[in-house]
Amino acid sequence: MLDLKISKQKCSGKTRRQTSRLADVLDALYLKYNHREFIGDDPLQFVYKYSDYADMEVTGFFASALAYGRVGQISKSLEKLFSIMGTSPAGFVREFRSADRRFLKDFKHRFNTGDDIADLIVLLKHVITKHGSIEGYFLDGCSDSDVNILPGLANFCRGLTGLYAGRHGRPVSRGLMYLLVSPARKSACKRLNLFLRWMVRDDDVDTGLWKGVDASKLIVPVDVHMARLCGILGFHNSKNATLKTAVEITDNFAKIVPSDPVKYDFALSRIGIIENCNGKINDKCPECQLYEYCMAKK
Repeated sequence: MLDLKISKQKCSGKTRRQTSRLADVLDALYLKYNHREFIGDDPLQFVYKYSDYADMEVTGFFASALAYGRVGQISKSLEKLFSIMGTSPAGFVREFRSADRRFLKDFKHRFNTGDDIADLIVLLKHVITKHGSIEGYFLDGCSDSDVNILPGLANFCRGLTGLYAGRHGRPVSRGLMYLLVSPARKSACKRLNLFLRWMVRDDDVDTGLWKGVDASKLIVPVDVHMARLCGILGFHNSKNATLKTAVEITDNFAKIVPSDPVKYDFALSRIGIIENCNGKINDKCPECQLYEYCMAKK
């Protein structure tokens, strides 16, 4: 495994060259894929259907929350949800009433039902009404002394589930808990970290809407595909995409770009989506920037 944590004093010329070579490879991937035109069926596409800050923020939250399962099903579910929300998802949340639950009664996306979505809308309505935005509420749970975003994310989830429990006098439902899975439960929190990437990073792909969170504190959204690619790069040797895996991967990326460790997430994920990479060598593999790393693992 390429040890990117080695100190400058002990770092050999060979290791420095390996790190520099990897940075060049990742930058080439970024230049190739990190463009709006490659968003395609990515759930992020729905965020760019709106131009208002509040609508983009709310849309991003729901789009990332339901970003699990098959790509086609995710898009189908999100199209249905946002058609229900109408021209302003943020307005739908702000004006939501108990009677409006009927509009969601037939909604379902794998593990989540319309009731789960309605419960989440009620929580976000409270957040937006009191704090002005999801960002404002999130920042209340963050501290400048936090090494990364995980303590703030844990506070965010704890606050919302606590609000639900206080209002209903019962534990959070399994469906709502799945939408608000917390790092406190050792989850890699792929979907919430994806939402944070969309909101915080600012380039041709990510919106840069949130100005109060430092991109250097973000955690890479890790699923099985990202875990596989990062394993090929030598960033971890875990068998499962756990929170520990996500932190380890992020730490390694931070050795290359300390100010923006999540920079390469979108570009790397395009390898699987656009190039149909499944980990098996095929005739197109020699054209891929990661080919030398894949072959080194064989």
